[in-house]
Amino acid sequence: MKKLKGCLYSTSELNTKLPGLGPDLIISEILPRLPAKCVGRAKKVCKEWLSCISLKEFVMMHCRHMCKGSRQKILSIGQESCFISSTGVDLVDEKTMITLPFHVRPSDVWILSSLNGLLCVCLRNTFEMLIWNPLIRSCINISDSKSYGFFKIYSDAVGLYIDSSNDYRVLHIKLGRFTVDVMAYSRRTSHWKRIPFLQKRHYHTNGYVDVFRNWVSICWQ
Repeated sequence: MKKLKGCLYSTSELNTKLPGLGPDLIISEILPRLPAKCVGRAKKVCKEWLSCISLKEFVMMHCRHMCKGSRQKILSIGQESCFISSTGVDLVDEKTMITLPFHVRPSDVWILSSLNGLLCVCLRNTFEMLIWNPLIRSCINISDSKSYGFFKIYSDAVGLYIDSSNDYRVLHIKLGRFTVDVMAYSRRTSHWKRIPFLQKRHYHTNGYVDVFRNWVSICWQ
């Protein structure tokens, strides 16, 4: 907290523009409650804000605030069943069984990434990737005939993100023998697009590929 205060107290321009808000209030009550996307934008306000938001102490405060509230849900996947429960103290025992929108056992579903209630999952029997919203029972198969959207365990990495146009995208990093291919799926257009990544030749050497391979293996342990 002292580091956070030091960052904002040193901002004389901030006190001029926001005379009614002290640094303590901004640190403890405003910035940590902002959605992650807004916090990212707040980093561009000034160097002091960037330094403040980048501190580990702020990250911990933000995570605590984001975890509060009964709107947070927990998805529990067992061998034969799947449940959704609320994280509120009074609702922790209330569970709702849901039916999977794909014809596999719950234990054959791998969760690859999550963002704002959306899940990117992989089916163990076909390695197809899907975008799934368990709350509204909506599911989209994002694999296609061009071999896009198929997950390979121990060599691929997947993440969900929102781009500058508020389009939800799936980032799929595929590790080849001496290459690292990056594809992005757009939920808005329902198409895959290759993204230039690590184009320099020395990035395709064994050293860089092995580092990425080790990182992916750690994520699956």
